[in-house]
Amino acid sequence: MKTDQIQRLTDSFETHARQTDGGIEFWLARDLQHLLGYTKWDNFLNVVSKAKTACEVSGHTVEDHFADVGKMVDLGSGSQREVDDLMLTRYACYLVAQNGDPRKQEIAFAQTYFAIQTRKAELIEQRLLDAERLSARRKLTATEKELSEVIYEQTGGNQNFGIIRSKGDQALFGKSTQAMKAQWKVPDNRPLADFAPTIILKAKDFATEITIFNAREHQLDSEAAISREHIINNEAVRNTLLERGIRPERLPAAEDVKKVERRLASEEKKTLKNPDALD
Repeated sequence: MKTDQIQRLTDSFETHARQTDGGIEFWLARDLQHLLGYTKWDNFLNVVSKAKTACEVSGHTVEDHFADVGKMVDLGSGSQREVDDLMLTRYACYLVAQNGDPRKQEIAFAQTYFAIQTRKAELIEQRLLDAERLSARRKLTATEKELSEVIYEQTGGNQNFGIIRSKGDQALFGKSTQAMKAQWKVPDNRPLADFAPTIILKAKDFATEITIFNAREHQLDSEAAISREHIINNEAVRNTLLERGIRPERLPAAEDVKKVERRLASEEKKTLKNPDALD
């Protein structure tokens, strides 16, 4: 396929056929039908039907990607009538292309095109999730440092921080820090939080923030008093999670946050060297 043909088809998919509503992108099936080289709507509907089945088998909700809508079309008499149509997500377009006739040049192009575009979206989503987790880990580090300073200022000893944090873990997980490290296979020389999923990092941070606030507000001046406060706050956060169907101790370990940090840093360097890589 020549470069000018590729550019023409790309423009057709992205510039002319792609629409947005409230920031959500979509394609209308009747537009996609012609872009993919199908002259008969019924024949194209057979392809869409196969795509819906593939969507369902892959574990996605069909209605989230294939939405029934109506579309007004012009008649030869100058009047209009409404015909059935579908709003398709980018993923739906990918599935339609995958189930189309690969002998059609348009289908062959679309299969590759939407596969690449869908993969790009997945990579961007993963990158955002990685960045969110790294941010949450850094935030917890800063918050725990502040708690350590509060403990030192109000009890006169930094050695109490480890004790208080461990009691907080016991209250949050219903298990000791060491038990969770063993469960998540965390190396002895690494903090449990480096392998905690984002929601746990944010839960620990929230409980710690409350402990800092109340320790200062009520001038708690002993390890026992601050420990009690920290236990109460972690128990409260745990109960909130349990009410929403989340058991902290049953969540799987997340990827080592140090690996996530290195990956993001590497991607950032590549982007700075080659800004067009994200186009």
